[in-house]
Amino acid sequence: MTVQTQSINRQEDTIKSTAPELNKPQMKLIVGGLIVSGALMVHLMMTQEAMHSLLLIIGLLLGYTLFHSRFGFTSAFRRLMSVGNGQAVRSHMFMLAVAVTLFAPILAFGLSFFGTDVAGYVAPVGVSLVVGAFIFGIGMQLGGGCASGTLFAVGGGRSVMFITLIFFIIGSTIGAYHLPFWTEDMPAAEPISLATSTGFGYGGAWALSIALFGLIAWITLVVERKKNAPKMGPVPSEKGWKRIFRGSWPLLIAGVVLAVLNALTLMTRGEPWGVTSAFALWGSKVAEVVGFDVASWGYWQGDAATALQSSIFADTTTVLNLGVIFGAFLASAAGGLFKFSKITGKNAAASVIGGLMMGYGARLAFGCNIGAYFGGIASFSLHGYIWGILALAGTFLALFLRPLFGLSVPKPRDTFC
Repeated sequence: MTVQTQSINRQEDTIKSTAPELNKPQMKLIVGGLIVSGALMVHLMMTQEAMHSLLLIIGLLLGYTLFHSRFGFTSAFRRLMSVGNGQAVRSHMFMLAVAVTLFAPILAFGLSFFGTDVAGYVAPVGVSLVVGAFIFGIGMQLGGGCASGTLFAVGGGRSVMFITLIFFIIGSTIGAYHLPFWTEDMPAAEPISLATSTGFGYGGAWALSIALFGLIAWITLVVERKKNAPKMGPVPSEKGWKRIFRGSWPLLIAGVVLAVLNALTLMTRGEPWGVTSAFALWGSKVAEVVGFDVASWGYWQGDAATALQSSIFADTTTVLNLGVIFGAFLASAAGGLFKFSKITGKNAAASVIGGLMMGYGARLAFGCNIGAYFGGIASFSLHGYIWGILALAGTFLALFLRPLFGLSVPKPRDTFC
């Protein structure tokens, strides 16, 4: 097994118990990545508001952290549903515990860097959410990664994920076109915030959230003991301070970093980290160029019309996404791991289907694993928890579909990286 296979992320359930040595840094790629990132930074400084430059830095750090830690959502759900390994899901709970601790005062007092209004991701609970999250859960298991996973896998050179990204964008655009049907014609309850809809306040909602995270972590431990689940194996890593730049980071450390960066995103642009709204924007702009009357879609009415008419670099989610891709690229090059991977007919087909399902599902569910699950739960929204449950259900079904495309399904004897 090569170091490149190990490097993809913890989303592909590699079954190697002994961590290989690290490769040498790819200095030419590092220099090239820094030049491109620097050029984008200069462009943003000259054409956009100050927050865009800060968001690019945050995006770079997000991508760097995601790649270095192999912090996965897709693989975490797959391992739990297939063999009962809940280590990565517990890292999610730790990350969310840090996030709600940071989000609570920010949301309660409206703390921001640029005087923008601050609001979390709180979305309705209805048919759209249920269908969208379930579809997304299937799609991320076929597409080989979630929304954030797709971006940092592209940055790491995993070739098939370029296909996933293209069809993710297409699916998100179709979902934007169909969204008024799902939100206006299908049943839905009003958005429910554990902080503002229940009378708990942010202090009570924080305490309830911490209790729920603890309960979920305990349940994963019970499942692990009952199924005698395999443990996650080691991955390549440096020692000491060098580990900051090369090798794998501990999942819990990565969880803290991601939570802090999400909180900084909230304080910078007034809303948490998101990914897939930019995909709908990119796809809609292309659709408009080829002749579709995108401006007439219900999705692009009101304030959203401004984004459609503006440069993509004015869109803060686009800036974050580009930062994630470049950050992952720099991290992979620092580890000597950037290398385009092989594409086969089966994994390409899975990427097409998975990308379409994730894009469409994310629009229906008011977000992906980042906007709905991470951002929603961190914002004390009930829809974030429901998203997670339905995505797990979609993951379970996808376990029976993955072998049809030559994709692996974890076995009880495997040791995961």
